[in-house]
Amino acid sequence: MPTFELSVICLLALVAWFWLDTLRAREAGIAATRALCLGRGLQLLDDTVASESLRLARDDDGKVRFRRVYAFEYSDTGDNRRHGSVTLLGSRVIMLDVTERVLELVK
Repeated sequence: MPTFELSVICLLALVAWFWLDTLRAREAGIAATRALCLGRGLQLLDDTVASESLRLARDDDGKVRFRRVYAFEYSDTGDNRRHGSVTLLGSRVIMLDVTERVLELVK
């Protein structure tokens, strides 16, 4: 198989892996955000999160992972919109930020 074709196949496999990894992380972020809103009596607006940033970071074991930050909007009264964010390292939620309160997750 020529080198060019092999390179294209490897690139497509890498893009597919990144896309699936991003979907898995996003779903973990949505689940954590829903649980937070349900537990605090808040309403998660639009029922989703939006990508805010992506970078590389090391986890506790020293492995390089993607650090993703997703933004979301919620309401505490039903008449307003407040901004929050959820930070993931790999597919593990490490921080939830709800306007005035930041909830650190230590596991």
